[in-house]
Amino acid sequence: MSDKLAELFGDEVVTRAHVRDVTLPYGAGTLALITLDNGHDHTKPNTFGPNGLAELNAALDKVAARDDIAAVGVTGKPFVFAVGADLNGVPLIRTREDALAIARLGHDVFRRLGELDVPSFAYYNGAAMGGGVELGLHCTYRTISSGVPAFALPETFLGLVPGWGGTYLLPNLIGAEKALKVVIDNPLAQNRTLKGPQAYELGIADAIFDSADFLEESLAWTARVLNGDITVHRPEVDRGKAWDDAVATARWNVDGKLHGAAPAYTRALDLIAAAKDRDRDEGFAAEDEALADLIMSDELRAGLYAFDLTQKRAKRPAGAPDKSLARPVTKVGIVGAGLMASQLALLFARRLEVPVVMTDLDQERLDKGVGHAHAEIDKLLGKGRVSPDKANRLKSLITGSLGKEAFAGADFVIEAVFEEMSVKKTVFAEVEEHVSPECVLATNTSSLSVSEMASELRHPERVVGFHFFNPVAVLPLLEIVRGERTDDATLATAFAAGGRLKKSCVLVKDAPAFVVNRVLLRLLAEIVRTVDEGTPIEVAERSVAPLGLPMPPFVLMGLVGPAIALHVNETLHEAFPDRFPLSDNLAKLVASGKPGVYLPDLSLDPEVVEIFSGGTNPSTEEQVLARALDALADEIRIMLDEGVVAAPQDIDLCMILGAGWPFHLGGITPYLDRSGVSERVTGRRFLEPGIASLPA
Repeated sequence: MSDKLAELFGDEVVTRAHVRDVTLPYGAGTLALITLDNGHDHTKPNTFGPNGLAELNAALDKVAARDDIAAVGVTGKPFVFAVGADLNGVPLIRTREDALAIARLGHDVFRRLGELDVPSFAYYNGAAMGGGVELGLHCTYRTISSGVPAFALPETFLGLVPGWGGTYLLPNLIGAEKALKVVIDNPLAQNRTLKGPQAYELGIADAIFDSADFLEESLAWTARVLNGDITVHRPEVDRGKAWDDAVATARWNVDGKLHGAAPAYTRALDLIAAAKDRDRDEGFAAEDEALADLIMSDELRAGLYAFDLTQKRAKRPAGAPDKSLARPVTKVGIVGAGLMASQLALLFARRLEVPVVMTDLDQERLDKGVGHAHAEIDKLLGKGRVSPDKANRLKSLITGSLGKEAFAGADFVIEAVFEEMSVKKTVFAEVEEHVSPECVLATNTSSLSVSEMASELRHPERVVGFHFFNPVAVLPLLEIVRGERTDDATLATAFAAGGRLKKSCVLVKDAPAFVVNRVLLRLLAEIVRTVDEGTPIEVAERSVAPLGLPMPPFVLMGLVGPAIALHVNETLHEAFPDRFPLSDNLAKLVASGKPGVYLPDLSLDPEVVEIFSGGTNPSTEEQVLARALDALADEIRIMLDEGVVAAPQDIDLCMILGAGWPFHLGGITPYLDRSGVSERVTGRRFLEPGIASLPA
C-alpha cells in the first residue's frame, strides 16, 4: 500500500483483522478464523480503506504461511459483517492513478481468499454491503444468518460499480439475471436491500442458519463440508442466450428510467455482459478500469455528496434549537379524518406509542378514518411486521371523537384539513380552547403561511409547520417551518417529535410553498408554460429525461392531482406573479375533472390534448429543458437569498428525500453547477468545486 493512499484516507476508522484458531468438530481439523472489527459498536460498521485492507492482507499472510490448518474463515463483529469501502477519502483523490491504485488494492487483497491452498469460508453474520458482500464472494463457500437485516451491492446508486469482484464473481455464481437484480434493479428501486433469507434464495450463500447459533452452526457445517459429509451443489450458470437476454432487459430498464443520466449503471451492465466470456484476471482488470474512471467522475462526487447529506446533515439539522428545550409528547391530536390524517395517526401511534385522537365533523367520515388506520395495522399484522399483541395495542391507541374537547391533555395537535387559510385558522382557534398553552399546534399545510395561520391565536408562539410528504410512511422528509413568532421550545419539540417519527427534518423559513413544492412548481410552471405556447405535451414530458427524475412532470401532476398543483401554483402566483404565471389551460383541466393528462392505459387523453391546444410557438425538447433548468437556478438562488433554508445543501436534501431527486445528481444544485447553468443564470456556483464535484 502506498503512503499516498494512506494519507488520503487519513481519517480512516481502521477495520482490524483478528486471527484465532478454532478446533472444528467431527475431527475436521483447525480453522483459522479472521474476525473483522473496527473497535466500535454496530452503529459504526466495518469498512475497508487502505489501512483496513493492509490489516486483512497481513492476516492472510499469516494464514497462508501455515501448513497446519484445514481452512480459513472470515466473519464480522456482532451484527455486522462489513459494509464496503471506506468512501471518506474518495473526495480527496485527485488523479486517476490514485483511483486505479485503490481499485487494484481491493482486488489484490480480496482475491487471496479464493487462491489459498485451503478452502475459505465467509460467514455473513450481519449487515453486508458493497465490499463486504464482495469479500465473501471471493471465498470458496458462504453461510449467512437468517437475521441479516441488509445485504446489498449499492454501488451504482452512488455512482460506482461493485468493482472488487461484484460484477464478475456474482453473475458467474448465480447467473446474470439474479446478479442484475442485486447490482442494478435493487439500487434503482431506491437502494432496496435483501434480507438474509433472500440472499440465500438467490444462491449467494450455500447455507443459512438462525442468528442465535449462527457461528456454531456454520462451523459445524464447515466441518462436514471438509469431511465430505456435505457436498455443495450449485446450479449451472447459463452462459448463453439467457445471459444476453437478462442484460438486454436490464439495459432497457435502465435506459427507460435514467436516459443515460447515471453512467455507473451502464458501466456495470457492460461489465456483467462481458463477464460470461472473461477469465478472472480479465474481469478484475476491467473492474479496476471502471472504478478508476467513475471515481474521477463528477457523478460519483455528487452521489457521495448526496450520501453525506442523508447520513449526516439529515441527522443534525441546520438551525435546529437545543434538544433540551423539547417538551415531552404523551398524547397527540389530529384534526381531520381523511387519508392523510389516517396516515398520520398510524405513524404517530407506531413511532411514539402514545394515544392518538382523531376528530372530524361527520361520524361516518370519522369512522372511515379510524377504520383505515386500523386496517393498515391489520396489514402489518398479516405481513408479520407486528405481533398480535402489538397490533391490538396500536389499535387501542387510535380513537376518534366528534368534539375537540377530546384533545384535552394533548401535547401535540396537528391539523390535516382542507387547504384553505380560513378553515385552518378556525380549526386552530377551536383547538386552542381545549389545550394547554404549551401544547404544540402543527400544520401539515403544503403552501400556506404558518405565520398567518397563527396570527389571531392567543399563543401564536406554539404554532409550527410540520409538512409531510405523501405517502407518509415512505417518504422520509419532514419540512419543519418556523413562523414569525414560533418559539424555540415549540421548534425543539417539533424536531424531537420528527426524530421519533424517524423522519429527516429540515428547518424551513415560513415562505410560500416552503422548499420542495416551490422548486417543483417552478419547474412544472415553466414546462406547462411551454405547452401553453404550443409545445406538444409528449415533447415537454420527454424534455427532462436527461435528469433521470423519478417521474416525468405530467405524471407527477397526475400523482399529486391537478387541483392541488393548481392550488399551490395560485399560492405562489399570489406571492411571485412574475415567476409563477397562472395557466388558464391548467385551470380548464381542473374544471374538467380529469385526473391528469393520461388515460388509464398511459396514452394521452385526447380531450386534455385539446384543452392545451392553441399555442403557436412550440419549443424543442432541448429548449424546454434549458428553460426549465434556468428557472430552477433562478428560483433556488432567490430562495437562498431569502434565507428559506440555511444552505444549498438543505435544498438538495429536501429534493432527494421529499421528491425522490436522484442520488447521482446529488440533488439539484450540483447538476446546475456541473452543467454551467448556475453561473450563466445567477453569476456564480451554488457549491464550491470539490464539494459535490471533482476538485478544481
